[in-house]
Amino acid sequence: MELTSRRRLLVVAGKLLVTVLTLGLLYHSVFAAPDTAAAWRALLASALRGAGRGPVLLALALVPVNWGLEAWKWWRLARHLEPVSFRRSFRAVLVGLTLGFVTPNRVGDYAGRIIELKSRRLDALGAVFLGRYCQLVVTVVAGSLGLLYFLLTFYLRGYPASELGLVVAAVALNAAVLLPLYRSQLLLAVLTLVRPLRRFRPYLAVMPTYSAQALHAVLALSALRYAVFCGQFGLLLLAYGAQAPFGPGAAAIAGTFLLKSLVPSLNALADVGVRELSATHLFGLLGQSALPVLSASLSLWVLNIALPSAAGLLFVLRLKVFRKKKAAKPLVVS
Repeated sequence: MELTSRRRLLVVAGKLLVTVLTLGLLYHSVFAAPDTAAAWRALLASALRGAGRGPVLLALALVPVNWGLEAWKWWRLARHLEPVSFRRSFRAVLVGLTLGFVTPNRVGDYAGRIIELKSRRLDALGAVFLGRYCQLVVTVVAGSLGLLYFLLTFYLRGYPASELGLVVAAVALNAAVLLPLYRSQLLLAVLTLVRPLRRFRPYLAVMPTYSAQALHAVLALSALRYAVFCGQFGLLLLAYGAQAPFGPGAAAIAGTFLLKSLVPSLNALADVGVRELSATHLFGLLGQSALPVLSASLSLWVLNIALPSAAGLLFVLRLKVFRKKKAAKPLVVS
């Protein structure tokens, strides 16, 4: 009885800590940070009046589509482990988003989704990793093409040997990223051979149990979600007055997302600086001023991370961390 009380106390304390940290980071990022606060005020002003109202409202309308696709992706992965509804999957995604907001490299995202499952939580770690890895594959493939455009156009023009080598390197990189997805047994074999990585093998052992058809579906959902992200960024750039050509602008967006994903972060707030620095540099090469790009990038973060993280607090406070075990039914012998 005393152990149960201590567990409940720890759960309550953990919920309150997540709530305080999330609200504190939201306040710091949206109201206390001058650049972010200015972008947020500009976003509200654009939504209420001016030519940017339509694109901003459309970008806002795509937020539930974005996270709905992520919930659909998690539902496809989680139902391989146990029967789960789309509603529970959507709630798990929001809880994971909120917990990931205050944890290094968003590791809280794993906890948020695993807690929502009733069984096979060890295998769920591998399922969460698989979903995030599929999203990374799309980011790397699209981002490498985007960065390849900038390197060939602005840095290596006139050096054919270097251009060819870079193209070959990009193809090799994409092949290396795709290989562990469809040949996960090779990944597990590598984890077995490398001693420091052996501890991760039990968590990823579930990956080979997913069929190629399931992987195709998850990868397609990841690509759709990536397209929504890019569309939102493009709409916000349009709302703030950026006028980059479609093709180079899409390459800059893809390159920005790739550079952001390659840099580890302490929490979701730390992602802001990496994305803004990448976006302003790449769009600067296209002749775009920094202020519209910076405002669009910050607004994208507020719409897709800050606001859903705040909404996820409602589910975190009602979260059941420790589930009661069902009592075994007595065996009746007739």
